[in-house]
Amino acid sequence: MDNLSISYDINLLVPLLTNKDISLIMRGRLYSSCVPSSMLHGSETWPVRKENVVALQRTEMRMVRWMFGVKLKDRLPGKEPRERLGVDDIALVLQQNRLQWYGHVRQK
Repeated sequence: MDNLSISYDINLLVPLLTNKDISLIMRGRLYSSCVPSSMLHGSETWPVRKENVVALQRTEMRMVRWMFGVKLKDRLPGKEPRERLGVDDIALVLQQNRLQWYGHVRQK
């Protein structure tokens, strides 16, 4: 799957993720099931640097604020929208993916 198709797939979700008629919990579940896996595709083998993690976290927070309907200038702490949506930090998801892959490789 190339970057163009990943971008296209996420763009199909935008109307659902930003729809105010859908509850925050449902939007958070939809986000958690689709977006992080697209963002982190193949990340198990990336040489991850701090800059990469920071870029992923910024992108994720931009998407979370967008779904939550909050602007950056509203100065709302990032923890609140993430908790209300039920979304895990992308750095945690990245670490879990890498550890899961390590355990899989270690078994062989």
